[in-house]
Amino acid sequence: MIFVGFGFLMTFLQRYGYSGVGFNFLLAAFGIQWALLLQGWLHCYREGYILIGVENLINADFCVGSVCVAFGALLGKVSPIQLLIMTLFQVTLFSGNEFILLSLLEVKDAGGSMTIHTFGAYFGLTVSWILYRPNLHHSKQPQSPVYHSDLFAMIGTLFLWIYWPSFNSAVSSHGDAQHRAAINTYCSLAACVLTSVALSSALHKKGKLDMVHIQNATLAGGVAVGTAAEMMLMPYGSLIVGFSSGIISTLGFVYLKPFLESRLRIQDTCGIHNLHGIPGIIGGITGAVTAAFANSAVYGEEGCLNTRGLPSVLSTPPSDPQNLKLPGQGRHRLRRSSWCCRAGNTGARQAAPSLVSWPWGVSTLPSPPPGGLPESGEGGAGDKASVLQVLAAGSLPLGSWWSHPEKSRQGWGWGWGWTQALLRGN
Repeated sequence: MIFVGFGFLMTFLQRYGYSGVGFNFLLAAFGIQWALLLQGWLHCYREGYILIGVENLINADFCVGSVCVAFGALLGKVSPIQLLIMTLFQVTLFSGNEFILLSLLEVKDAGGSMTIHTFGAYFGLTVSWILYRPNLHHSKQPQSPVYHSDLFAMIGTLFLWIYWPSFNSAVSSHGDAQHRAAINTYCSLAACVLTSVALSSALHKKGKLDMVHIQNATLAGGVAVGTAAEMMLMPYGSLIVGFSSGIISTLGFVYLKPFLESRLRIQDTCGIHNLHGIPGIIGGITGAVTAAFANSAVYGEEGCLNTRGLPSVLSTPPSDPQNLKLPGQGRHRLRRSSWCCRAGNTGARQAAPSLVSWPWGVSTLPSPPPGGLPESGEGGAGDKASVLQVLAAGSLPLGSWWSHPEKSRQGWGWGWGWTQALLRGN
């Protein structure tokens, strides 16, 4: 996908085919090495050594995928040295952003709708805005495609389309989560193709197909389903996501891309805003909605624990939810009127932070505390006080604005997700 898919997808311009494949090859090779170092230092540094395995190579490819997305907005306007400098900075920012999201906030974004596609798209558009060239409209002829360039670009489209299910499921947990990711992505991509082709023909005066739409908008379904790919989105949900993303992406190529260039001075060569930016936003919203409807009846008790980190021990309301005293934390008043820690209801609390945080690549799904939950008989299912003590120990600055003024020892990690189990969303 990185070397063949993205590389050949950028060969649709008759004068910049060599640049599309060659420069993509160059920045991908450089970016993978730099990503292995940065991600190794942040995630896999043990006793003076960086531990590297197959998953590290996959994550480095994901990082480079974000760089390839940004390159799509700059094709034909930058030199190889400029691309290498951009790769150096983008991989660094991507790794830092990824560390905050995955290690500190423990977010769930299996297919990278937010962390890869949205980040790469708006990073590339920002660089394109900075490097704006007023006289670029004089080079419209070199930017136009020809028959053989569109044919080569379709090779990249088909490579990306075929391998996108494995892209979204590569780092998911083996078993149900990985199977769901592949199935949901495949259904979304299939629905996206139909709507993109139909709308492309409908918007053309003579009913013809625009190859730019066929090459790009048909892939929007894979981007839009990425965040919720490993969740219980269900096939019909995947089809809805693919259907809507195909329509929105095609409309973006027809109406939004010219608007960005004429009014906002953003020259988007390959239309990454319509293929990665907007579908990435759709992916973040889809992940939030899917998390809101998650419960133990859908995932099962073990599935809730593994996928969402949501224990079923919080199934019994406390005696006085209005004026609850958390052990070791003094007296605190909940902001909602009823107890909201039942496994069937907590998904709604996760939707709000997900919707707020998608621009940063955040889809918050809480994880269990270090060391796991207490066993039954030692503050287990029947001991609500011990469970609340676990929750209180996980409070952190973001959650303590309503509960506790001191900073938590646990920091930014799982505590934010746990703190939200005490809030009820209407």
